[in-house]
Formats: sequence, C-alpha cells, structure tokens
Amino acid sequence: MNITAQDGRHGAAAQFRAPGLPSGNSAAVRSPEGALSPGGKVGVTRLVLTDFRNYRSARLDLDAGPVVLSGPNGAGKTNLLEAVSFLSPGRGLRNARLGEIDRRDGASEPGTSGWAVAATIMTRRESIRIGTGREPEGGERRVVRIDGEPARSQAALGECLGVLWLTPQMDRLFVEGPGGRRRFLDRLVLGLDPAHATRVAGYEQALRERARLLRDGPSDPVWLSALEEVMAQQGVAVAAGRRDAVERLDQVCAAAEGAFPRAGLALIGAVEDWLGTMPALEAEEQFKAVLAENRAGDAAYGGAIFGPHRSDLAVTYADKGVAAETASTGEQKALLIAIMLAQATLQRATRGEPPLLLLDEVAAHLDEARRAGLFEALAGLESQTWITGTDTTLFAPLRNHARFLSVADGTLSETIF
Repeated sequence: MNITAQDGRHGAAAQFRAPGLPSGNSAAVRSPEGALSPGGKVGVTRLVLTDFRNYRSARLDLDAGPVVLSGPNGAGKTNLLEAVSFLSPGRGLRNARLGEIDRRDGASEPGTSGWAVAATIMTRRESIRIGTGREPEGGERRVVRIDGEPARSQAALGECLGVLWLTPQMDRLFVEGPGGRRRFLDRLVLGLDPAHATRVAGYEQALRERARLLRDGPSDPVWLSALEEVMAQQGVAVAAGRRDAVERLDQVCAAAEGAFPRAGLALIGAVEDWLGTMPALEAEEQFKAVLAENRAGDAAYGGAIFGPHRSDLAVTYADKGVAAETASTGEQKALLIAIMLAQATLQRATRGEPPLLLLDEVAAHLDEARRAGLFEALAGLESQTWITGTDTTLFAPLRNHARFLSVADGTLSETIF
C-alpha cells in the first residue's frame, strides 16, 4: 500500500511506499478533526504504522498532549514507542537491525516484508510530514521522506524534531561498558546539534575502512593517510560536540531543583582533553600523527586503540559525591531521569523547541513523590510525552491532561477508567 501525506508546506503529496498488507492486526484511534498542537506544544498529531513489529496497520490521530499506553507485557506498547523513535536519526530505541522490525505473519522469512512509519509532526513553527521505513529490496537501507521529498540522509530528521527516550534496557547504563554511554551521549549531542550524527557516521566509516585496509595488508600508505585525515577531522569535531554538550548539560544539572537528584557529568577521552589545551586544528594534526604511529599496533588489534570511539561519559550523584555506578538501582534510575529532564530543558533553550520524550515503564519504578515530581516536570516542558505501563492507576494524576490508550496484541482502544 501507499502511506500518503499531504505536504503541509508546499501542498504536494508525499508518499512512502510500503508493502501490501497481509492479514493481521490493525487499529485506528482518532481525535476530533482538526486537533492541533495545544498551547504551542511540540508533538505527533498523526502516526501511521504498516507491518511494524506486531502491527499490521495502525493509525493514531492525536493532539500534542501526553499519551499513556497501558496493557500487558508483550502487547505492543514499546513497539509504538519504537515507531516514534524512528522519527529521529539512528536505529531506534532498541538499536535494532531494520529487518528485525518487519511484521511476522508466521509464513514470511525475517527481513522480507519491509515496514513503514508515517507521521505528522506539529512544531512551534510548522507542520511537517515524515515517512520512513525499510523497503523489502532495500536490505538494511532506511528510506526517509520529509514533506514528500526524499531526504539525503537520516540526519535530516534531526533538523525536524528531537526525540529522547528512557527504556528498561538503559537501567544498567552506568554499570556496563562505555559503548552504551557513548551512544547515550551522542543522542544527547544530536538533540543540540543535528549535524552530529553525520560527523559520527563519517568518523566510524573511515575507522572501519582503515581497519579493513590494515587487516588485509599490505596497505596503501597514501590511502591510509587520506582515511586518517578524515578520522582526524571528523573525530575532533565529534569530540568537540560532545565536550560542549557535556559542559552545558552539567551546568543545567547543577542548577536543577525538584524531586530528582543532581547529576554531575564529565567526559573521559584524550582527544576531548586536547581540546581544552589547544585549537581544533592542532588537535587534528596531533590525532593524525598518533594514528600514523599506531598503524602496526592497530593492525594487530583489529581496529584503533586511540580515538573518540573509546571515550566515556562519567556520571556522579553530585549530592552524595559518589560515582553513579556505586549508587543504588533506584538512585541510578533517578539520575537517568534527571539527565533526561535537564537535556530537554537545554534543548528547548538551544533550539527553541523541546524534544519528544518516550518513557518506557519508567513510572512503575518510582515512589509516589517522584512520580508526582516527574509528571510536574513533564508538564513544564511543553512537549509531548509518550509513557507506557501495565498499571493505569499510576497515571491517574494525568487523567484530565493525557490521552489514555489500551494496547492488546497490537490493537488499540481508548482506556475507560
């Protein structure tokens, strides 16, 4: 079928082609016609899914107020959040391979059907139509259209909208390896500087190509030098973006008040440290020299032993003066929420608009005081929040402000209290 959206700025039809609809689950929930963003809030006013996870097709027409999704585990609540997360660059809140997202009907092989997400986004400036997905013949290539026009890359989505999320899988962010913290940090930087995604992708592509050349050998020194030039330019830019974001976010966290603890943030990385003592161009030259010197060692290692791909984010519980990884599980959860709220505040101040917030099973792990504090903080952000939970009563304070939807086996219905 075609997912079609009328271009909100130019009047042209915008189509994202998705596969034909096999039999399966479908759902449609509508708001009154003409419902727009209340009070200048930022949010999704229409969301259409096709062959996405356990949804054959689904359509939601909304205003920009909070959306509460309730239902049993495995019903499809997180799948809806994941669909919204694909309105931003990257691989979504599950960091999944695109073929894994295709709806399964018991007959098709994984990765053979393709999926699509289409949405209307209401910002403070305009209405934007977005279509994205994986076409069956496209492999792991993700297609993006904005107001009917093909986007040059996913990075264009970052110019339209910021999206932040917290999921149960992030609960161990502070105690597991640095890779997850780097991805978390890059998501924060992306919210402040949409071009960051392009720089990270450019650096990682050059990093992989250099590793391949060193592995396959003998390597062409001219081509290696060219790749190291790209790594130095993009890597220093990535490090500079991270450094700036962490410094600014740390200041917002330090000034925060409310139900959640103050978090302290610091960046651990040699390239980032260089930028505190030398100009960026000098840091690039130094980085290139290190890469050239390390070629033999990197060939044996199978990658690069030095660079911003090995940096880390250090978080402390500032009020107690202890590292986040030594805090209790509940304190770590509260610190994550504090960082997310601070980032949303900083993004609103920087870009003039707050991000969408996706909170998967967050409220269930908070006591009543912190739940109330969370709901109060979210209300002040002027952005749409999507929240999931199995117990609807936890969200009773939002009853007069949010859209409540029940999710059961990939079908949606209004929640009746």
